[in-house]
Amino acid sequence: MSPATIRPVRHDDVPAVVAMVHELAEFERAAESCHLTEEQLRAALFGDHPAVFGHVAVDADDTPYGFALWYLNFSTWEGTHGVHLEDLYVRPHARGTGAGAALLATLAQICVERGYQRLEWVMLDWNPAAEFYAAIGAEVVADWLPYRLSGAALSQLAERASPVRG
Repeated sequence: MSPATIRPVRHDDVPAVVAMVHELAEFERAAESCHLTEEQLRAALFGDHPAVFGHVAVDADDTPYGFALWYLNFSTWEGTHGVHLEDLYVRPHARGTGAGAALLATLAQICVERGYQRLEWVMLDWNPAAEFYAAIGAEVVADWLPYRLSGAALSQLAERASPVRG
């Protein structure tokens, strides 16, 4: 396989990216939790105020075989935005070809060009990609634990909020 060609996600890539998100969910042993639809991703990437961005690795026929979906975060300590990589996935037939590294390098380039100080992501502790991430210089942020509110807990907390003025 030739070196990966990386480009931004286009409208016609959405079905392939959604399929790969579902493949990733299956790989992560959580297929039943993945509900992403083409309509949702299309709206997130190409709606009036997109807050999600994406890049794909494509073959010689311009067919996506890997993707990175990401969004901006903000570090109050650094005083700059950064990139949070939500998902990175390369189909099994193309693993080991450099496509994952090329997708990450593209995001690193965006960070450097825009003055962002961080490229961050989370991964499952059993994911074999840990060795790859270490090899490119990524560090585990061991003292920080991810937290999540969802479902009933999110709704219950929202009920406690005061009305927003303004």
